Amino acid sequence: SRTTAGSDWTCSRSTMREWESPDYEPRLPVSEKSNPLTRDIDRASAGCIVRMLQACDAQMFQEETGATYQRLLSDRVVQTVMEVARRVEVVLKEPQGGLVVLSGCGTSGRLAFLTSGFNRELRTRDHSSLFSYIVAGGDRSLLSSQEAPEDDANLGILSLKKACEGKTRVLFIGISCGLSAPFVAGQLDFCLQHPEVYTPVLLGFNPPHQASDEPIPGCTFTFHSVVQRMQELVRREEAFLITPAVGPEAVSGSSRMKGGSATKILLDVILSAAHAATFTNTPITYKYAWRCEKKPTHSLISTIFSFSCDYEDVRGFTRGGYSELNNNEGPLTSLGSQFCIAHQDFLRFVLPTLSDQDTVLLIYTQDDVSDVVTLARRVRGKTSNLHAVHHHTDEHAAAAAQQVSVFLSFSISIHPPVGLLVHMQRELSTKLLLNAVSTGAHILKGKIYQNHMIDVQVTNSKLYRRATRLLQKLSAHPEHRCEEALLKAIHRVDELTADISSSDVTTHAHAARDRSMVRRRHDAGGVERWRRQAVLYFLCVCVCVCVCVCAGGPSCFALPVDWLLSHGGGVSLGAGANHKGSRGSVALITAA
Repeated sequence: SRTTAGSDWTCSRSTMREWESPDYEPRLPVSEKSNPLTRDIDRASAGCIVRMLQACDAQMFQEETGATYQRLLSDRVVQTVMEVARRVEVVLKEPQGGLVVLSGCGTSGRLAFLTSGFNRELRTRDHSSLFSYIVAGGDRSLLSSQEAPEDDANLGILSLKKACEGKTRVLFIGISCGLSAPFVAGQLDFCLQHPEVYTPVLLGFNPPHQASDEPIPGCTFTFHSVVQRMQELVRREEAFLITPAVGPEAVSGSSRMKGGSATKILLDVILSAAHAATFTNTPITYKYAWRCEKKPTHSLISTIFSFSCDYEDVRGFTRGGYSELNNNEGPLTSLGSQFCIAHQDFLRFVLPTLSDQDTVLLIYTQDDVSDVVTLARRVRGKTSNLHAVHHHTDEHAAAAAQQVSVFLSFSISIHPPVGLLVHMQRELSTKLLLNAVSTGAHILKGKIYQNHMIDVQVTNSKLYRRATRLLQKLSAHPEHRCEEALLKAIHRVDELTADISSSDVTTHAHAARDRSMVRRRHDAGGVERWRRQAVLYFLCVCVCVCVCVCAGGPSCFALPVDWLLSHGGGVSLGAGANHKGSRGSVALITAA
């Protein structure tokens, strides 16, 4: 039997590093291993969940202790980051025909989009835009989950060709946390075939030998073979691999968390160093890059998509809407109400329906809080579950926040340190807080067993393999029997036909996309176990959200987030398998 993780939970140094042992889940890549720190996170209290997440985040910054894995602060990683930053510097100083392209799937693609926001700084200097992003599935993937395009290598190639049309020098940064996305593999392969134009950079968090060797439909290469070819070019600096290990995720495979945080840290360091070298003549040195990585960064948009959330569960709104988002395809409101993200959309469509079953969290950083006060007053008239996170830079801003606090049930005020990359540290802190709230709420809701997601559709090859492994781990049956059981569930048959058995993973994933999620009932009254009772609204007063945090993790958030998870108005998120009773939902408004 397993015991509940109580409020006295602590972690030892040996547990922090247990995953590094060659004998720990040896068949799995680092990004898919289960984290020993969170084995019982499904039975943990809200405060304990936050402490577990904090300990997992701290693993990112552990020093390298042997030859098993490179780490985020390893000399070789920092040196590679410096060299890639110098390549960006060359594009900035010689912009004619040059372009820096960042590409990824899911959270990685959203982070590519956010990092391309460095174009704003270029425009303030009357400089042409030199950063472009690609996200698998197009801009709709910025605001909704689109797993299927991740498996399409040819789509990745076409997207890259379109983004680079007319360019003669392209630095391509492909992001795949698990070194597994065919979409990115196709782009890297295309770069390798055209070295006269493209210099490929791979950013991920498994060692190269753990890159996926899964066959890619319609291609003669695998991700693993692409990485091998890149390794041959690394010595000549014709390709670059940035692949530190940051440890398993708190929820196995949920790379939006540590993988996403480390992605943003590295991208921001690379681009910030290049900008400083170009516009302020600050040399790109080992000390500069190392200090940047020690003071991490992150962002809001990657935190709200997980656990097969319905868009009515979690909503995000930003002041200015698409005019502030500045995405490639412009406004996406024609795609449906879930793509309406401006404050006006919140006021028109959501505010009238709010009740005490909903929670709103405001996140803001501006000194002029008059807009926030007006919004807080209107929200408070509909729900008492109104909270805020305020990021201030001086005493005047902190005093201004008092005008908002009179409407709040709870608030968190955060003062960032003065120093290097302050705005990026603020973004990271916001991301860590939102991760704690969204992940913690879904754990309390019962969507996690031990530290594995159990409410996920098998909509691409990565999730298909993950589901098979999970069935094998929990049932102790052979892999082939678990895969047979999964196929029977996907295709809704009692016996597998020859056609089903001979089909590839992509075909099975396509079939799974059309299957509705199972909704079990847990009491005599027929109340749905997973019923959608509360809505988590993210309202962004400005697009850029800021906070600070030390490298050790979000310790400053432990008590506030514990309170938000446990006392969000007593609203039920749905009774989970391991948590009885009701839990509160949370909502956010952010401002920069």
